[in-house]
Amino acid sequence: MSTVPSIDWNILVTAAREAREHAYAPYSNYAVGAALLSGTGQIFTGCNVENASYGLCLCAERSAVAAMVAAGERAIRAIAVVTDGPVPGPPCGMCRQVLAEFADDVPVHLASAQAGSLARTTSLSKLLADPFRPGMLPKGTPGT
Repeated sequence: MSTVPSIDWNILVTAAREAREHAYAPYSNYAVGAALLSGTGQIFTGCNVENASYGLCLCAERSAVAAMVAAGERAIRAIAVVTDGPVPGPPCGMCRQVLAEFADDVPVHLASAQAGSLARTTSLSKLLADPFRPGMLPKGTPGT
């Protein structure tokens, strides 16, 4: 039985907090930072980027995934998300599905930027119980 190396949540949360400082959130004033640990042990960060046309906003989690993919990585081992507010906010539904594209199940650590807020660790499978997977596409679809 192989052992999974432990995850240093302090390093990931610190990286997510630093990424959050760069968020562009003039409409919601809800800054979010994310830091994911790739399969090779690299850390990739992202922050939310809002737009006056709300549908064009980019979440921190998808921003971090895009940075990972741009660097040639394809596997997520863990992710930390730091949000504003008194309660740590989980990834939105779209982000959950994007994370599921690169991981069957990974730990998701949620923290708030507010002092005294309790952090918690959950998993992608708890946040997204039944993701859409490539095997659900018809045979002959590109990528299947």
